[in-house]
Amino acid sequence: MNPPPSPPTSALDQSAARWFAEEVEPHEFRLRAWLAGRFPQLRDVDDVVQDTYVRLFRARRSGAIRSVQAFLFTAARNSALDIFRRRKASAADSLYEVAGLSVLDERPNAAESADASQELEILAEAIRHLPHRCRQVFTLRKIYGLSQREVAAHLEISEHTVEVQMGKGARRCADYLRARGITR
Repeated sequence: MNPPPSPPTSALDQSAARWFAEEVEPHEFRLRAWLAGRFPQLRDVDDVVQDTYVRLFRARRSGAIRSVQAFLFTAARNSALDIFRRRKASAADSLYEVAGLSVLDERPNAAESADASQELEILAEAIRHLPHRCRQVFTLRKIYGLSQREVAAHLEISEHTVEVQMGKGARRCADYLRARGITR
């Protein structure tokens, strides 16, 4: 049987514990309720919450957190989605092993990969050319998959501003790609 954890001893540990108690713990009940409502098939809520806290402390060390609540809910969503992706991949792997299925190689050939890679680089270039606020909004929405509300909370701007900046970013990126011959 393991002994109970000892209380934090260093000033840094005490500071982190105080920060956690004041800034994070008040959101735990709502976070768990939100996870249960948003992902009813999720059996591993405790694992998601623990993983979320690990992500939170790592981000706190780097000073990258503006809103603890927005970060918690976004990280929890991403952690839950990671679990579902792993389950799906694991289930597919098991199916192939059990059934002994032979699967055609559907990976793109070298030319297709090069084209896709080049298009992706041009898109990244288009995003880099966006104005600062527009680039922030566009990246959080399209690259990190945050909702409009989450982006607004994270950047401390209105949802309307997020909507306007997304429209501007999408138009500018589409124009940039079209000017370089990409018409998808």
